[in-house]
Amino acid sequence: MGKSLEGMYAALLTGFSDSGAFDAGRQTAITDYVLRQGLQGIYIGGSSGESGLMSTDELLAQQAVIAGLPNARNAQVIAHVGQPNTRDSIALAKSAEQFGFDALSALPPHSYPFSDEEIFHYYAELAAATSLPLIVYEVPVRTGRPLPLALLQRLLDLPNVAGIKFTSTDLFKLSMLRRSRPDKTYFFGFDEIFAGAAALGCDGGIGTTYNVFGKLYVELYKSVRSSDLRQAQELQDISQRFVEVLLETGVIPGVKAALRSIGVDAGFARGPLIELDTKTEERIGAFLRSAPVQSWLS
Repeated sequence: MGKSLEGMYAALLTGFSDSGAFDAGRQTAITDYVLRQGLQGIYIGGSSGESGLMSTDELLAQQAVIAGLPNARNAQVIAHVGQPNTRDSIALAKSAEQFGFDALSALPPHSYPFSDEEIFHYYAELAAATSLPLIVYEVPVRTGRPLPLALLQRLLDLPNVAGIKFTSTDLFKLSMLRRSRPDKTYFFGFDEIFAGAAALGCDGGIGTTYNVFGKLYVELYKSVRSSDLRQAQELQDISQRFVEVLLETGVIPGVKAALRSIGVDAGFARGPLIELDTKTEERIGAFLRSAPVQSWLS
């Protein structure tokens, strides 16, 4: 399986109305802005999209909105379909295939303390459910434990598994995976240290802050690949300073506030997520207006 999926993808936010319902108009506004930034594509229905706070029917509706956008048809679309149960995950996967999306991804099951074998069988069923390539996922911050290297290797060996989204600070494990399974595609998921993973040879990134700074991350990846260390450090520094602000405001509420502050009708996060700072939009707006940050906004 080739590496046609490689590149930089925004972990797309979800648009909700002021009453908290899924909002197709706001979803369109967010997606249109994100896709103007030169990214390889979008990763929809994931944690950054508040999928854990959405029903399967809402996620199916979101897929339909994305599928209907002309600019999305010109980009790569990876549909995250990981749900608390295999049945709903497969339903979302089959819908993504019908819409003509390019790949699937899924969190490991994490609603209960699932065994390694249960996780393996979940991914095996999901990979076999459609013809779309599947991106498995290592994300200890969500699952509560890192998956063993041997299990990740078994998952990468499954038919139809194209690669992994690796959201862990264990870059040595990432390197071992790459050496043992060099034909797979490796995405990195921690925006604030992307340059480190890129220097170790990852094939792209999938991140929340790409919704705002997609152009910056595309250039950051190019800088690493062209060995422009100074440029990579400067761009990663901007990324890190943005993440520092988000940690004080709430990450997803803060990214939506950032989009609102630059004129994108992104709405607000769905409860129980809240803005942790009463002056979130003011604080983030001040950061976005600073130099050299402003030049990286679309």
